[in-house]
Amino acid sequence: MSGLCHISVFFFSLTENGKSCSERLSLDTEASTGDHMKQHCEKCEVLQRPSYEVVTPRKISRDRMLLFLEDEGVYECAQTGLVFEVTRKAQIRYRVLSWCRFGGYLSESWTFAGPIFDVDCDPSILKSIQFPHSLCLADQDSEMKFSVLHVKDQRGLIEPSVDHSRSHIKWSVSSLSPVGPIVQATKPAEHHGVVLVYKEVGQQDSYSFRVYFATNNHSDIKDIQKELRNSKKRYMKMEKPPTCQRLLGENRKYRLLSEPQGDITPEDIQFTLAVVKMKGYFEVFFEQCPPFKLSLIEADSEQTVWAATIRAGDCTVHAVDKTQKRSESRKRSNSTSEEELTNKRARCNDESDGARAPRSADLSDKQLMQVAKVLGKEWKSMAICYLDLTNQDLEEIEASEEDLHMRKFRTLDRWRRRQAKGDAGVEQLHNKLDHEDVPNEVVDVLKGMRELS
Repeated sequence: MSGLCHISVFFFSLTENGKSCSERLSLDTEASTGDHMKQHCEKCEVLQRPSYEVVTPRKISRDRMLLFLEDEGVYECAQTGLVFEVTRKAQIRYRVLSWCRFGGYLSESWTFAGPIFDVDCDPSILKSIQFPHSLCLADQDSEMKFSVLHVKDQRGLIEPSVDHSRSHIKWSVSSLSPVGPIVQATKPAEHHGVVLVYKEVGQQDSYSFRVYFATNNHSDIKDIQKELRNSKKRYMKMEKPPTCQRLLGENRKYRLLSEPQGDITPEDIQFTLAVVKMKGYFEVFFEQCPPFKLSLIEADSEQTVWAATIRAGDCTVHAVDKTQKRSESRKRSNSTSEEELTNKRARCNDESDGARAPRSADLSDKQLMQVAKVLGKEWKSMAICYLDLTNQDLEEIEASEEDLHMRKFRTLDRWRRRQAKGDAGVEQLHNKLDHEDVPNEVVDVLKGMRELS
């Protein structure tokens, strides 16, 4: 009887120096935190792309970034590929969003062409933004119409772009709220793609994997990583070259093969740009030991799109390395690096999957004030989204005419009072605020409290 196999695949293009993009990404690293995945495509390489000054942003939460620009000019973010044109010195805050939240604003004739972002800056300073896209324009450039979806006041507006290149779509800033590049094509478009492979952790005598495939799109990648983090099972990323030998075609079917033969489901997956919350993937299960060779093919032509071999060493969980990383993370507790923050949150998530932790003492007034002092300007939306407060609660707190720190304190205190005794401790508040748009400083303060308790 042949061995069974379970796998997930995700498509990525190469960076310009030939190094695979997947080498820069892991399950615990948001897509927005690694170098931007610039596609390397022979078909559209002939199209020229301007060169801008590349700048590296500071991370202020898991996927929220802050960029300091010292003078007038055009700058490219090293981690997202966004290009900003400013008229003078500027500070720009931005983050990757999910198309699942905003895809409903698109009409049937338009599809997303790249990630959607939330950018915060003075519109009088920020002249234009260029959004990275995943399209291959070598053959169909003249058959495509480019625009951006601009979501304002709960309405989706389609605004014209002013220019495009093989890698970006340019938009003149009118005002700022969620914006992403979209395209209208006369026939199905081809996209630069990426492949990610994840192994299920904790199995003794068998090997299970997930294989996702998608466009070279930070929003798609973010959704996949979020899906894996929220899974009841734990996964580790396989460090395999993600090069796609062929472009991904809309509405084409793709199939995953393995040597030796494994149990792979589903048989094939149709690639579409439909906006869905749950991303499709191949599952592969083996009852034997590596090596396993995986190949993704286009079902109709049977041409290979991507291939990789998983060896025994790829499937080893390095417990010693993880212990060392945890030790280093504790030593650098004041750091706001993405890797440390994600590791800290991942451990918290792992603990929450098991038996419920014993009840502990509720947060004191002093502890609540420590947290209140590091809450960002998004404290009201955080209170509604994560602490289950209402707009009426916030209006009552705002009416107190106290200073800002006290209003934030009252917000946390109102959450504490509504919890059962023992359910308003450090651990519970940490779990409530374990979200991408919560500032790093909040997580660090709560972590320090946990270590002292």
